[in-house]
Amino acid sequence: MAGSGWVRWLVRRGFVLIGLCWSGPLLAQQDLPQTVQQQKAKYAQLLAGLADWAQQQGLLAEAHKTRGWLAPREPYKLYIAKLPEEIGPPKPPPDANPQQAEWHQRFWQLRRQQAGALWELARRAVRAGQASLAVQLVLEAAREDPDHEAVRRFLGYQPYQGAWRTDYEVRKLRSGQVWHDRFGWLPKSHVARYEAGQRFYQGRWISAEEDARLHSDIHHGWDIETEHYLIRTNHSLEAGVALGVKLERLYRVWRQLFFRYYATEAQMASWFNLQAKAQAVRLPQHRVVYFKNREQYQAALREAIPQIDKTIGLYFAPTRRCYFFAGDEFEQRTLLHEATHQLFHETRPVSPQAGQAANFWIIEGVALLMETLREEGDWLVLGGWEDERIKAARYRLLEENFYIPLADFCTYGMEKLQADPRIATLYSQAAGLTHFLFFYEGGRYRDALIGYLTAVYSGRDDPGTLARLTQTSYAELDRQYRAYMEAGPSQSHSSR
Repeated sequence: MAGSGWVRWLVRRGFVLIGLCWSGPLLAQQDLPQTVQQQKAKYAQLLAGLADWAQQQGLLAEAHKTRGWLAPREPYKLYIAKLPEEIGPPKPPPDANPQQAEWHQRFWQLRRQQAGALWELARRAVRAGQASLAVQLVLEAAREDPDHEAVRRFLGYQPYQGAWRTDYEVRKLRSGQVWHDRFGWLPKSHVARYEAGQRFYQGRWISAEEDARLHSDIHHGWDIETEHYLIRTNHSLEAGVALGVKLERLYRVWRQLFFRYYATEAQMASWFNLQAKAQAVRLPQHRVVYFKNREQYQAALREAIPQIDKTIGLYFAPTRRCYFFAGDEFEQRTLLHEATHQLFHETRPVSPQAGQAANFWIIEGVALLMETLREEGDWLVLGGWEDERIKAARYRLLEENFYIPLADFCTYGMEKLQADPRIATLYSQAAGLTHFLFFYEGGRYRDALIGYLTAVYSGRDDPGTLARLTQTSYAELDRQYRAYMEAGPSQSHSSR
């Protein structure tokens, strides 16, 4: 028995195939990407075999799903699967025939085995100092097997009452509270009355209208707590909760991508070591103020920030708060941008001189990258050529031939960049360069990018830091960046 037939025989009988990808001593660092691709190719071959079997059995829908499971995705986007809360593999439909049930079992078994293989490769990547590759593999493993316990624990979850919950959620549930999509965390006994239009205020029940009147001033606004945010708003309870959901989505993606920014070496190693107790990372709750309208936003902040009228949202480091307002001028991208500044500023010690003397562009560039976070079907997606910032960056470079060489751009501190009359164009370049550093050659410079951010925010940077971390001259990075932008799809360039 040989080839794919032998593999299918093993799968049919439930044998674990993870060992197929291991042989010999621990792989050298430079071999890891190749090994990852080999493992993915083997998995694709196994799925193709299962799809062929399903086709032969007349299971056309199942064959289509199997073939589409690894459908090609755009290489310059990062895809993060939305994970189910419930524990347990998906069940076949109640009326499934024996062949459908067998396909269901085999498909799930292949996915579980692939998740295990990806997790082991992620552990090897960590030992080889390739943290970004490790994260990418963990995210892929989570999609294959949402119940892989080690993967889930890395992502911050634990099993509780049949679902995957964070420590925070477990504490809330044990205290008798439940999450409501409109009202946030509530005592379970309050849910029905809230849905009926009542509100609990200072020990008594009042109408929703009276509750709105009592919270109409920002100093007495609603205080909404989510796992990582404390939100004060005078718009409405529901609007504050909706804002919290958006912020938590950003937080979870940011936490996964940039864990080497805030975690120590010991903490990182413990998360991938099954024999050791994982070391917790204590991160603060971040404070956000959400005004009912722009007029109130401007009036409240004008004394502290004279230029407030020119903004539509900001992170203000002296108060350690983000400020936004509701209305037609509210922008999702501004929310993501300023909240990203807050996350980088508040999750590790930051120098008050960060970006003042040099390298300010990357502080803005990474916030511009996180602006691209969005939902696409079953995925959270970051990046992509179609993003308006990247279109602008390509237009400036390829159509207008505007580019500040990195050797010069890295000398720009905050004041120099923000005082430049070409500031919008410089921000476009910052967006493009960050996209390049994040996605080039499958993430070749992603670890260097995170190291660069760490150095800049810590105040341990100089104009040559990026070249040293990438081990590439600025002239070569300039050349690679232009080639990267030229390789993008044809488009009608935006001059925005």
